Amino acid sequence: MASLSTTSLTFKAPTTRASQQVLRKASSIQSISFGRFQSSKSLRLQICCAAKAETVQKVSDIVKEQLALSADTALTAESKFSALGADSLDTVEIVMALEEKFNISVEEADAQNITTIQEAADLIEDLVQKKPAAEAA
Repeated sequence: MASLSTTSLTFKAPTTRASQQVLRKASSIQSISFGRFQSSKSLRLQICCAAKAETVQKVSDIVKEQLALSADTALTAESKFSALGADSLDTVEIVMALEEKFNISVEEADAQNITTIQEAADLIEDLVQKKPAAEAA
């Protein structure tokens, strides 16, 4: 059984079948997304935790370095690589730099789905958590 305590909780009526609501709280988890997906046979609730602010910052720093952006360039978790001028080769280089920095291996299929800083940070935290304890040390 899991529990969650928070200072505020907001739900909005879904407007589409796959709409998401976000719960914000002050802790190491920045946000939790709840998505409702319905197939022809069942209803499934998907819960995913957004990456820590520290991971998002590290990803932002790597993106700035790989794309040769100035230090004062403002990046957010929602910043899209393509909007920053990255082409497919730049994105591959970003993923390679992330693999080296976080000592992880990103599958090609996962790498192709990374379009924002937040998506990269979420994937990194997921991969780091899945690493065996001996590798993580």
